[in-house]
Amino acid sequence: MTDDFGRKIDYLRLSVTDLCNYRCSYCMPESGVPKKDHSEILSVEELIEIARASVACGIRKIRITGGEPLVRRGILDICRGIGAIEGLEELCMTTNSVFLPEYAAALKSTGVNRINISIDTMNPERFKEITRRGMLTQVLDGIDAAKKAGFDQIKLNIVLLGGINQDEIPSFVSLTRDEAIEVRFIELMPMGECASWDKSRFIKAQTVLDLCPELVRIEDHGVAERYQIPGYMGAVGLISPMSHAFCSKCNRIRVTSDGMLKPCLHSDDEILLRGLKGKELEDEIMKGIARKPGRHNMENGVSETSRCMNRIGG
Repeated sequence: MTDDFGRKIDYLRLSVTDLCNYRCSYCMPESGVPKKDHSEILSVEELIEIARASVACGIRKIRITGGEPLVRRGILDICRGIGAIEGLEELCMTTNSVFLPEYAAALKSTGVNRINISIDTMNPERFKEITRRGMLTQVLDGIDAAKKAGFDQIKLNIVLLGGINQDEIPSFVSLTRDEAIEVRFIELMPMGECASWDKSRFIKAQTVLDLCPELVRIEDHGVAERYQIPGYMGAVGLISPMSHAFCSKCNRIRVTSDGMLKPCLHSDDEILLRGLKGKELEDEIMKGIARKPGRHNMENGVSETSRCMNRIGG
């Protein structure tokens, strides 16, 4: 499945809910989001049907996202159904890990291959400030649960927040010394809740290299530039959507929890998939691929999408 710009599109990010147990300041309003009626979000069956049609169109990797996917009722049924689709090579999930002590082993049995865990700070008080609720210890317990369940390709996602967590960059990098984990630093994007934030909050991924000059470039993976300190077991990934737009490497489409296909994260262009089945559904997915733009349009410094990040799925 190749788009009009020669990019092989084989990755779907599938949001199963826009709800979350946190209220991260850059992602969600402090009051949360209105809870949709059950009829307004994709059912378990519809999510599996969209995943199946996407694989028929050439998708080989699916990432389950939210909001927080583990607050979604029926999440194990969703993962089990998608994991059983013939032709799918990789099923992943991004989570804040709070519910992993309960779900990790079961997720592994459904066919989930990899877990990415969002954790923007290792400072307990700072954690409360960023998430507006929750306890860092719960996230750390979730990480331990994922390891015990056999997830051996854990990635930690850290959103770079200027003046908030940049002083922790060396500490995060040090986590890769004795464990084969990947720590990924992601540039903050001006969309939704943080679109009007002061420019000082938006720092470049280059900051990681400036603070940790011993990092050496290794093989990239997807849109992430990857580095490693010689002798360390793990790796460091830099994802730079702002300072080094990676649109030419973008291999993904997104489907929101209310059933809209987004060809580009930063565009308001959306295609309704709800209610479609079979060839009609596959045709709309292919239409979405055809409408994928060559690059995001952020010349004015702000995303065009009207959705907050929790309503897209990252």
